[in-house]
Amino acid sequence: AWSYLRAHSLRSHSSNCSEEGLKRVCSAPQLGDQDKGSLLKRKLSVSDIEPCVVDSGSSKHKKQGALNSFLIIPKDLLDSNDLECSLCMRLFYEPVSTPCGHTFCKNCLERCLDHMPQCPLCKESLKEYLASRKFKETILLDMLIKQYLSREYAERTKTHQEETRELSDLTKNVPIFVCTMAYPTVPCPLHVFEPRYRLMIRRCMDTGTQQFGMCISDPEKGFADYGCMLIIRSVHFLPDGRSVVDTIGGKRFRVLSRGLKDGYSTADIEHLEDSRVEDSEELARLQELHDAVYEQARVWFQNLKIHFHNQILQHFGPMPEREADIQATPNGPACCWWLLAVLPIDPRYQLSVLSMTTLKERLVKIQHILTYLQSIPNN
Repeated sequence: AWSYLRAHSLRSHSSNCSEEGLKRVCSAPQLGDQDKGSLLKRKLSVSDIEPCVVDSGSSKHKKQGALNSFLIIPKDLLDSNDLECSLCMRLFYEPVSTPCGHTFCKNCLERCLDHMPQCPLCKESLKEYLASRKFKETILLDMLIKQYLSREYAERTKTHQEETRELSDLTKNVPIFVCTMAYPTVPCPLHVFEPRYRLMIRRCMDTGTQQFGMCISDPEKGFADYGCMLIIRSVHFLPDGRSVVDTIGGKRFRVLSRGLKDGYSTADIEHLEDSRVEDSEELARLQELHDAVYEQARVWFQNLKIHFHNQILQHFGPMPEREADIQATPNGPACCWWLLAVLPIDPRYQLSVLSMTTLKERLVKIQHILTYLQSIPNN
């Protein structure tokens, strides 16, 4: 009977035929209201809809838009409870269907696939489905919800937008990747394989912020008090769900409070900026110190063994050019951060330099490190 309904709703040339088909189904004595709702839900778990073929004189053309006028369903057949995602137990939002015929919210399915490449219901393998990353929207189901459950859909959309807005704030509940040191202007490629960080990266992309915080771990607090925002430049998804994320350092920050969301760390933060030097004589001395440190760093880098020299070039690129205005950006000259990233020093020491808000302090620290390294024979 339901096959009859589907055929008529997609191929009939008049709404009368569709209504007649529905009447015949609704009057079937062996189906109760609950059974009808369940059957409807199962029948709508398909991704592809056969297009209507309309004869227009000498040629035939596909007309998908006509589906709306063909589909007339009595409201007593539709219950919002029958159109709930079995994972989040809420009304379907951006429903997608798996090759095995089960339907879920797109975000819900992606989160499940972060943990295991199989259908959450029947456990059928979805490795090929995950590798293609072509989550097909269940058009018919989405259209039914919008047309017949407009009030429930509006509430569901509002909830989704509120959740997205909450995830878009770059000072409150900022997602934190606890891994390594990161620095402004310095590239930081990441191999993301943990389910919690897969979710975090996807949310950063979906919300449009394309940013998250990076901190090193702390045995007592979970992660350090200072870190650096990373800006996502590109994400390359691997067939098994892992990804290679190309990022570059942005603003520095200080952690105000810590939290947890869906397995990954979050933090309320405040951004750090260098204090500007206004006095002309003091600025001249600062420029002189900067030039001396830059030249010392250039000599150290040139004298490195070829193996280490090439390794640094491969991972961090060449040493940044000398900048004309050393106070042009809130983070100071890029060469300082490049040096901090490539110098062989303890991460805790690097963290202390990252937290400094005066360029003079930072240059003096780097100068001390370079002087020490150059004093070591065969370095």
